[in-house]
Amino acid sequence: MRRELWKGNEAIAEAAIRAGCRFYFGYPITPQSEIPEYMAAHLPERGGVFPQAESEISAINMVYGAAGAGARVMTSSSSPGVSLKQEGISFIVGAELPAVIVNVMRSGPGLGGIQPAQGDYFQATRGGGNGDYHHLVLAPNSIQEAVDLMQLAFELADKYRNPVMILADGMIGQMMEPVEWKKAEITEARVYPEWATTGRGGRENHRIVNSLYIESEIMEAHVHHLFSKYKAMEENEVLYEESGIEDAEVVLVAYGVPARIADKAVELLKEEGIKAGLFRPITLWPYPKKRLNDIASLDHVKNFVVVELSMGQMLEDVQLSVNGKKPVHFHGRPGGAIPSPGEVKDAVKKFIGRES
Repeated sequence: MRRELWKGNEAIAEAAIRAGCRFYFGYPITPQSEIPEYMAAHLPERGGVFPQAESEISAINMVYGAAGAGARVMTSSSSPGVSLKQEGISFIVGAELPAVIVNVMRSGPGLGGIQPAQGDYFQATRGGGNGDYHHLVLAPNSIQEAVDLMQLAFELADKYRNPVMILADGMIGQMMEPVEWKKAEITEARVYPEWATTGRGGRENHRIVNSLYIESEIMEAHVHHLFSKYKAMEENEVLYEESGIEDAEVVLVAYGVPARIADKAVELLKEEGIKAGLFRPITLWPYPKKRLNDIASLDHVKNFVVVELSMGQMLEDVQLSVNGKKPVHFHGRPGGAIPSPGEVKDAVKKFIGRES
């Protein structure tokens, strides 16, 4: 098939439109501003609606409203903006509404800088809002994968009536790569689900979207119901990629663009006679902990090295997954600087005692 050169943010927006998204609410913030710009220019051409919100808080509550009416809807932002959306995300989860949220991460804390980072891992995977809840988190490592995961995100959101987050570092949003559009554009009218607040479902069947339950027994039952969905996600939706594990003495673990850097570092390590492999989680929640634990049980695997654009957040999930079976080391760059494959290679050699 024909491949086209696309910028990451614009490809993400186009992929959402092709996936049937017809409602987008957002607010500009670097490094994701091309997403609302693209939506403003092209969503109305495809029968969609984009009123720019006056703030990130407004945007996420507009998402709540559109999702409650059964629309296929998304929003996007970057790290500080996603922080402002957290209360709304918690409400959307509690109300069991499908939506897609894109976070093109920048460095922090606070306003931080506009360079790429991965410091929002805890916020995304632990739930940045109030209460007991989860949402699926998908982490692309290329523009092609970002495009493919956008389609999947909308499908999973509908399947579980739960928001799904695309967690991408700023490099994904700003770089350009060839894209193959694998899926046909959805052009048919969306069939609104039976729970959508588009009218009354008969005299006794009120369609109500809500996350407020005053009686403790009802609230507890609702949370248990939500967690039954999360269990299904853990059983059915875990995604990961691995290479070189079959004989690796050291396994690098990374997600997003740093996984591509780690993959090259693996190649450099092999050139120096060090058997290395790469494990890349694609779903950050649910995390592929069982597979990582199985890898830690292999006799030939002696060490793990986690590579992140942070001070070590996914590191904790790797440590929990490995469960003390093998040493877990960490190499991170938190301020927006990107490590080279050679830098990662040298760090790995130091950790495993194979320095030149």
